[in-house]
Amino acid sequence: MKEADALAALSAISSAPRLQILKRLVAAGAAGLTAGDIAAAIGATPSRASFHLSTMAEAGLVSATRQSRQICYQVDFEAMGTLIRYLLEDCCGNNETVRQCCQPGSCC
Repeated sequence: MKEADALAALSAISSAPRLQILKRLVAAGAAGLTAGDIAAAIGATPSRASFHLSTMAEAGLVSATRQSRQICYQVDFEAMGTLIRYLLEDCCGNNETVRQCCQPGSCC
C-alpha cells in the first residue's frame, strides 16, 4: 500500500458516522447493507449516509452493488486488511509491543 492510499483510507473513516458505518458493514459481512438500512442505523438522512458511503468507496474501503431499486454496500475486507497491515508493518515497523496489542486482552 502506498502512503497516499493509506492516508485516503484513514481520512475516509475519520469521522464518527463513517466509523459507525464501517463497524456496521463489517458486522454485516459479505451480505452488506442497503443505503437506507445504513442511514437508519446511524441516524442520518439517506443523502448524508450516501455522502459518507461515496467517500469511503472512493478510498476503496467499501463497494456498492445494485439490487433492483436499492444499492447495497459491502466492506472490502481485503482493503481493510491491507490498511491494517500497512499500519502495523510499514508505519510501526512490526514493533513487537504494537503486535502484542493486536491480540485480544493483551495490550499494555
